[in-house]
Amino acid sequence: MGEAAARAYMSIGEVLALLQGEFPDITVSKIRFLEAEGLIEPQRTPSGYRKFTHADVERLRYILTAQRDRYLPLRVIKNHLEDAEQGTFQFQRPRPLDDQPPPVPVRLTRDELLRSAGIDGDTLDELESYGLLAPKGSRYDAEALRIARAAGELAKFGIQPRHLRVIRAAADRQVALIEQAIAPLLRRRKPGAAAQADESARELAGLLLDLHTALLRVGVRGVLGR
Repeated sequence: MGEAAARAYMSIGEVLALLQGEFPDITVSKIRFLEAEGLIEPQRTPSGYRKFTHADVERLRYILTAQRDRYLPLRVIKNHLEDAEQGTFQFQRPRPLDDQPPPVPVRLTRDELLRSAGIDGDTLDELESYGLLAPKGSRYDAEALRIARAAGELAKFGIQPRHLRVIRAAADRQVALIEQAIAPLLRRRKPGAAAQADESARELAGLLLDLHTALLRVGVRGVLGR
């Protein structure tokens, strides 16, 4: 345990250093935004500096995990925290959307991706040629692995990468909707604007996922005549 973690209180910079390994996008502005939204309440020194406890850090870790892995909007996370605090609150990490543990290497070589996803090189080449996934430099991240695994499972039903182009096109259109909606926030120069844009984008993504899932279920019921 580092020196910062061993002390009773930590500064905002020390909290940032503790969390950045797990949440590379976290910033001081993001932490201040979460405080302004009432999700965390660090103590203050007489001169106004924030003092974070280990409980504050775990609360932050819970919030950031819920945002990243489940795309939960802050209002929902806040409700969860308020409900839990009626009793003894225990911070347990939300499970990812597919209820599987996060993939073990986050940055994979091509061979590691093929082995982890259970697909062959030709399938990976097709996925890349249709724009369904791409390496970052020479490595593949966790999202690329999830896409490759899903494509491998779909192939068992006769659904090939070329059939998935419509899903890629639909996802691109949804991203364009999100980009259009948060454009005014991105143009702002005020402190906290970037954090608000991040939160809005995550909430919109979650809502679009919910809508897509509901529409898909309705369609499947129609196919089954129910």
